[in-house]
This record gives sequence, C-alpha cells and structure tokens, in this order.
Amino acid sequence: MTGVPASAAGGSSAAKGGTAGAAASAPGAPSASGAASGSAGPAGMVSGPSGASHPPAVSGPSGGSGADADAKAARGGKITAAAVNQASVWNIANFLTMLRLLLVPGFVALMLAEGGYDPAWRSLAWAAFAIAMITDLFDGHLARTYDLVTDFGKIADPIADKAIMGAALVCLSALGDLPWWVTAVILGRELGITLLRFLVIRYGVIPASRGGKLKTLTQGVAVGMYVLALTGWLATLRFWVMAAAVVLTVVTGLDYVRQAIVLRRQGIAERKAALEETEA
Repeated sequence: MTGVPASAAGGSSAAKGGTAGAAASAPGAPSASGAASGSAGPAGMVSGPSGASHPPAVSGPSGGSGADADAKAARGGKITAAAVNQASVWNIANFLTMLRLLLVPGFVALMLAEGGYDPAWRSLAWAAFAIAMITDLFDGHLARTYDLVTDFGKIADPIADKAIMGAALVCLSALGDLPWWVTAVILGRELGITLLRFLVIRYGVIPASRGGKLKTLTQGVAVGMYVLALTGWLATLRFWVMAAAVVLTVVTGLDYVRQAIVLRRQGIAERKAALEETEA
C-alpha cells in the first residue's frame, strides 16, 4: 500500500469538512457565527443571512414604548380612582345630610307661620324637626357601616346638626318660649367644642363620648317638646327635660375641654421625645 501523509489526510478531512460546512451554511440555514456576527450590526439592527438588516424583536426602541404604555396605564388608573372617589360623594349618607340642611329653612318658615303660635303649624314644624333628628341618627351610621365616609360628609354633617338645632333654639327664644340664656349656653358650647376640636386636631382626635351622645338625644327630645304647643303636665315635663339637657351640655363640654388639654400635653410630649431621639 502507498502511505498517505497524516497532513494530507487531515487536509482531505478538512476539505470534506469545509464542503459540509458550505452546504450547512446555505441560504436556508445560516451558520452560528453568521448569526452571532449579525446580532452586532449598527444601530441595534440584526443582519440576516442575505445581509439585509432587520429591527430587533424585543430590545431597542420597543422597550421604551412599553415603558410609555405602562406610564399611560398608571395615569389612567389614577384618573379612574379619582373618578370613583368623586362618584362616591353621591351616596345615601350624604343625601340624608343634604336633606337635613334643606329642612332648616322649611322648619323656620313653619315655626314662624301665623305668628308662631298656631298649634297646627307648630305640629308641622315639629315633624320637620323630627325628620332632621332621625336623619342625623342614620347618616353617620350608614357612612361608617358601608364605607361611605367622604370629605364632604365630614364637613356638612356637623354643619347640618348645628344648623337645625340652632334654628330651633333661636326661634323658640324669639317667640318667648325659651329663655335666651339657655340658647346661649347650648349654642356656645356646641360652637366652642367644634372650634376646640379643630385646634387640637394636629395632636389627635377627641372621640365622641357616651355623655355627648346622651346630651344630643336629650337636647333633641327637649327642643322637640318645646316646638310642640304643649300644656299642662307635658309643659312641666319638657321644662325638666330641658334642664337635664342644659346640665349634660355643660358637663360634657367641660369633659371635652379636659380631654383636649390632656391630648395636647401628650402630643407635645411625644413630639419632644421624637425630637430628642432624632438629635441623639
């Protein structure tokens, strides 16, 4: 046999391998090296087997478009949430509060009709006052139970409460049915405690006490009895109910003042302690 050099044999094998590689690198099957070199084309373009440039499928400008889409979606979500919050203002609790506010001028008109001493008109005024007091019991309960608390309700509800009560007291005193000092004590306490709540709100919230709720109920019953043209023992009874309402008004008012002082002291002490820890 004729000996064939190893180098020649290797060359023949390399030639065969080159032929096979050329066949593998035909247009229908690009080589791995070609794909690798094609991915590094200019301006983020990928070169195909024919040398043409194509935009990348994932990276590049499409990534920025995805970020813009996410930002637009986030903004859309915020707008939708704001719309939902705005729509929640129109709920049953706020409707009852608005009804109570609208009853105030109607109550005053009925109370002063025919000089303010006609039993029939006074009965209609009492009905308006009773509806206002009943809505006061339900609107807050509905708002807390069904998560209908809104900024509008927080502001309008106490205004409506004091408006109907203040209108009744002023009308009764103007007609001579109730001493002016009683009206001054009750309205002074209500306005003073409201102002006090705003002054200490940075330190915390003064919760409504059981005494305060009992005071509100007693005031409503007493004023309602005075609105009606009662005589005899019922007139005597309403005098004592109003006396109890005045006492509860003063006692609960002093208790709120005490709570406000304690709350303010605690708030100042906590802030001082936090400041010392920060400096340390």
